[in-house]
Amino acid sequence: MEKSLDDNDVRILNILQVDATRSLESIASEVGLSLNTCWRRVQRLEADGIIERRVALIDNEKVGLPLTVFVAVRTDDHSKDWAERFDKAVKSMPEIVEFYRLAGDVDYILKLVVGSVADYDHAYQRLIAKIKLSDVSASFAMEKMKFTTELPLGR
Repeated sequence: MEKSLDDNDVRILNILQVDATRSLESIASEVGLSLNTCWRRVQRLEADGIIERRVALIDNEKVGLPLTVFVAVRTDDHSKDWAERFDKAVKSMPEIVEFYRLAGDVDYILKLVVGSVADYDHAYQRLIAKIKLSDVSASFAMEKMKFTTELPLGR
């Protein structure tokens, strides 16, 4: 069920999406709320799971992981057992940073962040050793054109 957000909630979320290190005082001032009211709203947004967690975004290139790879996976086995084993295999691999089940021609899409093509190949070999896949197709990102974690909350 979607949680109801008012304009002040959206303004708080937009501020935190840009900089989660902002003080409550500065957020409250910008939104036009008292410090206590702002704090209670942030606490509620966290308790409701709307704010999942607060993290540091790290520049992948500056930490030696310049290559982003998108991997399309097709399978002939759509059983619950296979899906659970695939889920476990993917989640055990830290270089896979995003993982989605899709509708359409491709069953799953994975996003990997690695240091090189050789590192990708090593991850690929580990994955196929853990689970049978029907078809795997990798696309290597040539240039990061847009990257954001900010959701378009609007208002």
